[in-house]
Amino acid sequence: MKKLVVFFSSLGIIGLIMVCLINDYMLESTKKLLNPNKLEKVDCILILGAGIENNKPSFMLKDRLDKGIELYQKGVSNKILMSGDHGRIDHDEVNVMKNYAIEKGVPASSIYLDHAGFSTYDSIYRAKYIFGIQKMVIVSQKYHLPRALYLSNMFQIDAYGIAAEEIDYAGNQYREIREVLARNKDFVLGIIKPPAKYLGEKISLSEDSSFTNG
Repeated sequence: MKKLVVFFSSLGIIGLIMVCLINDYMLESTKKLLNPNKLEKVDCILILGAGIENNKPSFMLKDRLDKGIELYQKGVSNKILMSGDHGRIDHDEVNVMKNYAIEKGVPASSIYLDHAGFSTYDSIYRAKYIFGIQKMVIVSQKYHLPRALYLSNMFQIDAYGIAAEEIDYAGNQYREIREVLARNKDFVLGIIKPPAKYLGEKISLSEDSSFTNG
């Protein structure tokens, strides 16, 4: 019994060390891609979904949208890709994101929608294989960007991360812990590269954006 306890305790310690090493690797390997001083023209600005409340962006999503719109207005790209969860008729994250951007002055013709961005992995996979993106700026909160950038690198997308303005969101501590585990999960997914949950026909960002309205 004592040997079994020692064995499983050792496995637990090794597992914890691996989790920490993968987490540190992802943070370190993407550091230089965060908040670059200068951004050359890119294919698009990718804004990742972060939940809606009563058909309005959550506080976290609003901050992402505001930063993405700011980058659009500065001319970083003339196209925005909204990627989020539209898995149910009564939960349409991407059109809420689009409507918010339009209210802020972004023309509808500049906004493309990815209705099947159910996870960070799915959003990056589909950016590569559905939308054919080669170079992009990803907008999210700072804690989330290393994972999105790591996945972009694994799919050979030239990506840079711009952190949204942050407030003290509810559940921040839980979110930070969860992100460590999510980084480990996506570290593995980035290696084995399984297909996203939904694929579909390829969509070019040179096409009329209304084709993506859904």
